Amino acid sequence: MRLLNARTLESELFPDPKTRPEYAILSHTWEDEEVTFQEFQRATGAIQSKAGYAKIKLACEQAIKHGLQYSWVDTCCIDKSSSTELSEAINSMFRWYEESKVCFAFLIDVQSGVDAYDPDSAFATSRWFTRGWTLQELVAPKRVNFFNMDWGYIGSRDELAAPIQRTTLINEFYLVDHHQWPSRQDLLCTASVAERMSWAARRTTTREEDAVYCMFGMFDISMPLVPGRVLGPSRGSKKRS
Repeated sequence: MRLLNARTLESELFPDPKTRPEYAILSHTWEDEEVTFQEFQRATGAIQSKAGYAKIKLACEQAIKHGLQYSWVDTCCIDKSSSTELSEAINSMFRWYEESKVCFAFLIDVQSGVDAYDPDSAFATSRWFTRGWTLQELVAPKRVNFFNMDWGYIGSRDELAAPIQRTTLINEFYLVDHHQWPSRQDLLCTASVAERMSWAARRTTTREEDAVYCMFGMFDISMPLVPGRVLGPSRGSKKRS
């Protein structure tokens, strides 16, 4: 797993989970001007002027505020030119979110001052709640904090469980943290297959195969990726793009 040093913005590799430091992890929807792994390594002036670079930097600043020295952002922490690394990352994604100290859900389309409890608010209608990959990013971490477009704090998943349930149709039971469960994976497995599938029913992905891949962690599945192809119906069904 590759992490960003939140202070230096340099990437560091931690292949052994036992020696991996605590880290914050970012959940977001991909927009224009995202910064790729290769671009981030160069970090030229043109790259640093991109909105995606600012998002990475602000996520790292938020990690420091939470007392963490490392952060993970998918855009620049995965070398997508390597099919091996991409396959490993997608198969590990649920676990990475689950093992994070805190997940920052960055809602780019929510302005400051929005009432998250209003069913017609920008929070309730945020694009973040409609994407395939953000489903596991919502339910896998032990702790999720939501932020608006200005990185203003909206609330935690536990605090906002009621409006999130209304928006996503995911029972509050699966949104709040239950310390008695060994893992979030174990907790989610108490929901039936049909119920977990229903959580993804209204979500979309840009690539058809991602509708399958983004559900791997929801069912504790691991298998090689087949780019451009959809897996057979025996195991799967419906990342963010």
